[in-house]
Amino acid sequence: MDTKVLSLGGSIIVPDDVDYVFLGKFRDAIESYLEKDGERRLIIVTGGGATARKYQDAAKKANKDIGNDELDWMGIRATHLNASLVKGIFGELAPDPIVTDMDGEIEFSGRILIAGGWKPGFSTDTDSVYLARRFGAKVIMNLSNIRKVYTADPKVDKNATPIDSISWEDFQKMVGSEWIPGKNTPFDPIASKLAKESGMTVYCLGGRDIGNTVAALEGKDFEGTTISSSL
Repeated sequence: MDTKVLSLGGSIIVPDDVDYVFLGKFRDAIESYLEKDGERRLIIVTGGGATARKYQDAAKKANKDIGNDELDWMGIRATHLNASLVKGIFGELAPDPIVTDMDGEIEFSGRILIAGGWKPGFSTDTDSVYLARRFGAKVIMNLSNIRKVYTADPKVDKNATPIDSISWEDFQKMVGSEWIPGKNTPFDPIASKLAKESGMTVYCLGGRDIGNTVAALEGKDFEGTTISSSL
């Protein structure tokens, strides 16, 4: 089977309110992609995005001593809500239970498998790598609200420039090695280490551009950043 993983950012699913118009168009495009080849299947891992960060920020303001585990659990539960939403829109294409334990028993009988967050200390980026390894996928597409990875945060550094391709070694220098709940990075440090060790390629691209996402899925030219050991 040709299995790919989509890490679908929570900020794409629920930018402010639930974007049901986008979700409907996304479903139609993914259904069309799968219909072209019966060997294609997808794993979609949903992030917590803005929903998670709102709760985490509120908790930190109310209790400056709150622990990282509690903050992580807030984010994890936000991903489960988003996973339920995405599973619902795909109907019979995603018949299996939502995956919330990457080491547990996982049934993958349909064309699409939906997953949410796992446990404290792991982001959904890391969950994506675990599922990719488990089901033999070598490509993870990280769909977020940024079109490319930049040399620095463009909101802070006006000299930041977009990157078309980067090695895992250089990318790890940018994002560091520590996972911090709620930290907003193109692909988190722990996931990056695991993906590098597993010989995976990660594409970072703007998730709202559905045509661009499908182009990347089909191996065509796309706008985004490629992270790979072969670069």
